[in-house]
Amino acid sequence: MSGMRRIDIRELDPIVRYPTVAETFENLAAGEKLELINDHDLQHLLKYKFTLDYPDEYDYEHIEQGPMVWRVLITKR
Repeated sequence: MSGMRRIDIRELDPIVRYPTVAETFENLAAGEKLELINDHDLQHLLKYKFTLDYPDEYDYEHIEQGPMVWRVLITKR
């Protein structure tokens, strides 16, 4: 899909997870999407980190909500 990137967070070292997601998001153009895949809920990332670092710069929707895999689609405004 054009204009969409995907990061499987499960494959990343915990220390680089958020920096990788943040850098990828920052490099998106308005309207582009970032799919995040994880083995637990991404609530903390979205409600706290993203809201603080990127207020009013994104929308998100849950694509899959467990129990084994969580997927979220983030769209840059």
